[in-house]
Amino acid sequence: MNRGAQAVVMVFFGGAILRASVTDVYLRYVKQGLQPFLIAAAILLIIAAVVALAQEFRGPRQADAHSADDDGHGHDHSGPAAGWLLLLPTLALLFAAPSALGADTAARAGSALTSSRQETAGTSGEYSPFPPLPSGDPVKLTLLDYGSRALYGEGKTLRDRQVQLTGFIAPGADGQPMLARIILSCCAADGMPIKIGLSGDVPRLPADSWVQATGRWVPQTAKDPINGSDIPYLEVDTWQKIRPPKNPYE
Repeated sequence: MNRGAQAVVMVFFGGAILRASVTDVYLRYVKQGLQPFLIAAAILLIIAAVVALAQEFRGPRQADAHSADDDGHGHDHSGPAAGWLLLLPTLALLFAAPSALGADTAARAGSALTSSRQETAGTSGEYSPFPPLPSGDPVKLTLLDYGSRALYGEGKTLRDRQVQLTGFIAPGADGQPMLARIILSCCAADGMPIKIGLSGDVPRLPADSWVQATGRWVPQTAKDPINGSDIPYLEVDTWQKIRPPKNPYE
């Protein structure tokens, strides 16, 4: 694999990153705020590849091909042919991008609402880090906000209020449906699930089905068998199945 071929691989790789970055595909892998950095990195890769190709195919370069790639003893100093394997993830990103993290991740990873965070939140005395909910019901909340208010704030800001949560269905340890969503610190590799137990009008849908559930906080929790974290509950009044959102993560 000579330098020209390496540059071609770089063009494909940079193009795949650029295509993913200007569409919604990149949201399956990283947080939304990283989009400008992905675009910049892709453009730099493409520019570097074009420069390398220009140098490789410049007229004088052809005259020096023997001295550049052969030491006079029949040894080829081109890169290994295995470098072409770098095209496989590139083609996968272009034509068969994997789906976002979902119910399988929620089943294998413990809840991000850990007891250590709860203990830290409980050291603040009478001070509550959670402001009152805005007026008007139902109030749209992220699963992280709802779970934090339910556990760390002991549900004080949720009482007598109707909330609306959006997430995907994931089976709990007892086989009952939960509402879940993945939160990212940086990228999908560090994704952790937020899990909300459901009571009342529970959606009976296949795993990874996205729903919008409206309901009320109830003082009920369950233990996550993976890391022992508390899982708060929502008593569902109504729900509807929806299409997966553009950004599947919180």
